[in-house]
Amino acid sequence: MSDILTVLTTADSADGAAALARSAVGARLAACAQVNGPVTSVYRWEGAVEAEPEWQVLLKTTVARYPELEAHLRREHPYEVPEIIASPVTHGSEDYLRWVREETA
Repeated sequence: MSDILTVLTTADSADGAAALARSAVGARLAACAQVNGPVTSVYRWEGAVEAEPEWQVLLKTTVARYPELEAHLRREHPYEVPEIIASPVTHGSEDYLRWVREETA
């Protein structure tokens, strides 16, 4: 297993997702981020089932940088309870994984 994570969050607009991606990469908290969407999110909030368009942001970072990335996303995110989910990268191109480490150092 590597020390690289993918971190998923969502935003309520393409501009908002791009801003989260750009600010995290700019701060070297993530090596890169991909914005995808819109997707339809269905969820329960305050007792009601909601369905809204969202844009996914998938960020690549290291285990060491994750706490700062999470804090950054919480601070910059417009949602009261933002989705922030980290998954370990178990395999990958060593050249790419090295690049992620270098860009977040």
